[in-house]
Amino acid sequence: MLEIKAIDTYYGNIQALYGVDITVNEGEIITLVGANGAGKSTTLMSICGVTQPRNGRIFFQGRDITRTPAEEIVSLGICQVPEGRLIFPGLTVTENLDMGAFLRNDKDGIKKDMQRVFELFPILEQRRRQAGGTLSGGEQQMLAIGRALMARPKLLLLDEPSMGLAPLVVKQIFEIVKQINKEQGTTIFLVEQNANLALKTGHRGYVMENGVITLADDCEKLLADESVKKAYLGL
Repeated sequence: MLEIKAIDTYYGNIQALYGVDITVNEGEIITLVGANGAGKSTTLMSICGVTQPRNGRIFFQGRDITRTPAEEIVSLGICQVPEGRLIFPGLTVTENLDMGAFLRNDKDGIKKDMQRVFELFPILEQRRRQAGGTLSGGEQQMLAIGRALMARPKLLLLDEPSMGLAPLVVKQIFEIVKQINKEQGTTIFLVEQNANLALKTGHRGYVMENGVITLADDCEKLLADESVKKAYLGL
């Protein structure tokens, strides 16, 4: 579904990614793990067109999207849940979800998808008339995921969904991520600093250090890798 081929991404004159190669197959949960500042978020920003690579190519379903504007990438079926959630704090839960469906005009489909979001996250239905900024951190993360799902993504990019959340909330959100993948068939690219949790959630994984992919394998094998255990799992 997604092919990242030898991309170099810069912020001004500072290089953040070095020849990154990643493949995502349809129906998979792919995880990208690494320390803070390794280049994980930059990888997602490169995919969704916010920070376009200087070199290399990105293909989505066979189409070169390397220089495609971000809004057009969303219309192709790629949607990102950004680090820090970035919901619209002054809008209600329902209005936030409506914003996720901004590019759609199928009213019946939008209504059905919103109900599906409420089934996945029942607390959001209870809070549907509440301003997004008044929700707890966990509820805002649920809202950010729900907003992305309203775009009906073929590929869902999740950037640090566990950040700043209590362990029980994190467990609940990751169970729902697996449910979205299994029941809806949504392909997921998960970027996560919590390597243990990410590798237990995904099918295949990549390890990034200083903008370079250093390891790639099935998540089960990465969990058993001694270098991964030492560097990221505290074992």
